Amino acid sequence: MPENNYPKLHNATWPGIVGKGPDSEPPIALDTMLEMTAAAEVGGVKFDGVDLGLFDPHYDLDISDDGIKRLADKVAGHGLEIGSLVAPIWGGPAMGSKEQRAEFVEMVRKSCHIGQKLREMGIRPNGIVRIDSASGTHAWAADPVGNSKLIVETFQEACDVAAEYGERLAAEGEICWGGMHSWKYMLETLEAVDRPNMGFQADMSHTTLYLLGYNAPEHRILPEDFQWGDRETFLDGLKKLTAALRPWTIDFHVAQNDGTVHGTGSHDKTGRHCLATDPNGKLDVVHDAGLWLRDESGELTKAFKHICWDGCMFANEVMTKQQTWNDILATMINVRKAHGWYEA
Repeated sequence: MPENNYPKLHNATWPGIVGKGPDSEPPIALDTMLEMTAAAEVGGVKFDGVDLGLFDPHYDLDISDDGIKRLADKVAGHGLEIGSLVAPIWGGPAMGSKEQRAEFVEMVRKSCHIGQKLREMGIRPNGIVRIDSASGTHAWAADPVGNSKLIVETFQEACDVAAEYGERLAAEGEICWGGMHSWKYMLETLEAVDRPNMGFQADMSHTTLYLLGYNAPEHRILPEDFQWGDRETFLDGLKKLTAALRPWTIDFHVAQNDGTVHGTGSHDKTGRHCLATDPNGKLDVVHDAGLWLRDESGELTKAFKHICWDGCMFANEVMTKQQTWNDILATMINVRKAHGWYEA
């Protein structure tokens, strides 16, 4: 049997931006992120592509179609494809004013236009456009019913716009986004949006924290006295979580988590990504990825054609070492060996 060649293995470029800036380290240029990704190699296997954050300083959302072509050529020049895109919707909260919500939808429209053009150019064979509520949990809690209604309406508008471009939207499972900050709130939002092109983006670091109920203790799955060494209890909880959200999952991030939360800027409490080789990592990445990639009978879902490594908040010194990306790629390869498939 030939080796698995699906899902394709992607690296994220936005860790070069997220957590960087005036109060931190300088952003890492898109060119550098592409170079490091393309140079990674383990046993003759390389990354297949990248997922892109469509925001400054990596990208100008108002770029011309010629600019989109230049982006495609740049990525292709590194032997990479493009997968999922992150829409920069944070200027207009999904539960904000009429004008703010219109701005949110407009950011989705521009992102979907770029996604469509990249597909037409043949460099983007699969992938979604990622969104979140762009709203904090404390602000949401001031009026849960009303704010959730606004988020749903905004998401519905965004889905309708995305459909015009043949795009699907995936809501990010991260505990810092109001109305999406627990597994139950996320389910309620997805079900209420009720659009065929709306799904869920699972991240092994962020989404795992739904188990602990950091920003929504009412929906905690693991017991209050849970200790990370209790693998059996953890897996019981993760199986419950994945059973609920897997049917909605159309995009997936491989990641490691050290069990802590880390907030920066507008984020409340959110998951701390850590390196694939971090001895403090709490996840058995290869095994635990299988709970998302396989259904409850153990069959592969094949719900998405690529998986992406997401690791934000790493120091520039770490991110500019080639070994960092080789280690990450090795982990991704092991996930594919365990839970992938072959297509001629």
